[in-house]
Amino acid sequence: MEYIVEHGRPKDTSNRLSKEVEVYDLLDSLNIEYDRLDHEAIFDMNRLKEVREYLGVSINKNLFLCNTQKTRFYLLLMPGDKPFKTKELSHQINSSRLSFGPEDKLLELLNVTSGSVNIMTLMYDKANQVQLVIDEDLLKGEYFGFHPMINTTSLKVKKEDMLDKYLKHVHHEPIFVTLKGE
Repeated sequence: MEYIVEHGRPKDTSNRLSKEVEVYDLLDSLNIEYDRLDHEAIFDMNRLKEVREYLGVSINKNLFLCNTQKTRFYLLLMPGDKPFKTKELSHQINSSRLSFGPEDKLLELLNVTSGSVNIMTLMYDKANQVQLVIDEDLLKGEYFGFHPMINTTSLKVKKEDMLDKYLKHVHHEPIFVTLKGE
């Protein structure tokens, strides 16, 4: 399939999800430039590889996690092709055993459902109840790649803009970890 990379928001947003448009609105208000690729829905790694080739950036894996007591919540960003080992992360962030966060907490804290979580969902976490955790391997690249609340569009944004402008705007300070995936 042939895709076209566009710079910035779609010209017509009338048939886009309101949450997707909120992402464009926020990025634009912060003067953060981005490239956008509209594509078929992504449900597997093969389709993700296609998007990576066209957009020129790997799409991050975004995991909503919590401790055993469900009192601490985390958004983990890591390379999409790296395996995730809960024990490895638990040790680095001094947390009890981690598991995937419950759907009701994901909706309550980040205003999305499973499969839609990404770094932009932190704009809904006004009370800072979700700790952002970033695998240091993501810092090696110049860009972050993620879906803007829908898996039929992918964005490519400069890493510095996300760390310096966006995260400061949403008042989230990341913890950086080293995940080997072994």
